[in-house]
Amino acid sequence: MSTTEQLPHPRNKPVSLVREGLRGVRETQVVALPQDRLRMLSFNIQAGIGTSKFSEYFTGSWKHLVAAPTSVENLQRISQVIRDYDLVALQEVDGGSLRSRFLNQLSHLADQAGFPFWHQQLNRNLGKLGQFSNGLLSRPIPYAVEDHRLPGLPGRGAFIVKYGHPEMPLVVVGVHLALGGRYRNAQLFYLAQLLKRYPYVVIMGDFNCLPDELLRSPISELDIRLMDGEHRTYPSWAPEKHLDHILVSRDLETAQTGVLDQCLLSDHLPVATEIIVPEAVRDAAAELPRRS
Repeated sequence: MSTTEQLPHPRNKPVSLVREGLRGVRETQVVALPQDRLRMLSFNIQAGIGTSKFSEYFTGSWKHLVAAPTSVENLQRISQVIRDYDLVALQEVDGGSLRSRFLNQLSHLADQAGFPFWHQQLNRNLGKLGQFSNGLLSRPIPYAVEDHRLPGLPGRGAFIVKYGHPEMPLVVVGVHLALGGRYRNAQLFYLAQLLKRYPYVVIMGDFNCLPDELLRSPISELDIRLMDGEHRTYPSWAPEKHLDHILVSRDLETAQTGVLDQCLLSDHLPVATEIIVPEAVRDAAAELPRRS
């Protein structure tokens, strides 16, 4: 696990949190809490490959090793989708390898969609063959970001991002969980233990399981609720399974939760919600000293 606390809140200096530390990526205006509402999106972007039918998992398998001619164009389309949101959790984003033309897809999307802050969590480093990562794009600037390696086989991780004030933070978590139930439940137990002391939590990502499996998992120990209704996200061209979720604390009010079912840019569909930032979080954040 790598942890960085008390990040600076630059007025015109957007930052990226990576393993080497803080790095400027572009100049744009920083929007800080308190805000009344935050629009959130979770999207497994499949490294920009853009599978559109089952047969392409075989006929297009080469795209997982070498960049497809359309990958950059597909990323541009993804940037148009995510630019309308305040917080975006991404899964299967490539940090720069042959399959992405050595482009850090996260920093590219931050630049194209105008996000002042991005964070890459590298979970599987295969060198030139793949930089498999989770990612965060954010308009508010967090005060802390933690990377966690999850239990089970290597390659699964979660990031925990905290906004506002340490005494009453809004905690946002991005995950990509294991395929197998045993490892996945171990990962959910690990997260539940980390998060149980926080009253306001949002967990977003590709959970690789159905809603009823989540309800029977250790994450149910938290006072947290699933998205209302049936939201099938996989496969994107003929959705059958609800694998991508946004979980929120029961005391967090949400609006406009749903699936972007016209966004056929990956083998998963993105899920989105809007949360009302609690007064307790906004009041605590308002007490922070102004930074020059």
